[in-house]
Amino acid sequence: MTDPEPVETTNLDRYGNAPLPWSRALERLGSDLVHVSTTTFLATAGKDGRPHSAGIGSLWLDGDLFFTSGPHTRKSRNLAVNPACAVSFGLEGLDLVLEGSAARVTTARTLEKVAESYREGGWPVAVADDALTAPYSAPSAGPPPWYVYRLSFDTAVGVATAAPHGAMRWRFAH
Repeated sequence: MTDPEPVETTNLDRYGNAPLPWSRALERLGSDLVHVSTTTFLATAGKDGRPHSAGIGSLWLDGDLFFTSGPHTRKSRNLAVNPACAVSFGLEGLDLVLEGSAARVTTARTLEKVAESYREGGWPVAVADDALTAPYSAPSAGPPPWYVYRLSFDTAVGVATAAPHGAMRWRFAH
């Protein structure tokens, strides 16, 4: 996929700041999410509707957001029954939330591309069957193997934490 382009933009800023361009968010995603240490949280809800938020290792690759989770974690169990979710980032100069749905990735070619990008970022991961494995991961990921998910987002909200300031909502077509 190529980087998505918004079909609708709304300036949420109440202080007279100019609209933030989507290109600013894309630039931060592309540069900040090559580092496994970038702060990222996934919010899900299970079949009972209870919310859950947990840290994840995310990756921006070819216009898509990927993340990992162990099959027995609450976040993976929630996604199995309700793929709707939101992913929040503390990027350099921009807090960003992507809202949409996540689907598990099982194709060998995509898994290998994701694994290669994670390795370039410092995580020594390998593809094993239809998931990833490595000597270690974040404690919240559970034990290996780890599933890979792709987020298809339809809404993004960004709040600039550095000049030029502002707040925006971008909507995307599927």
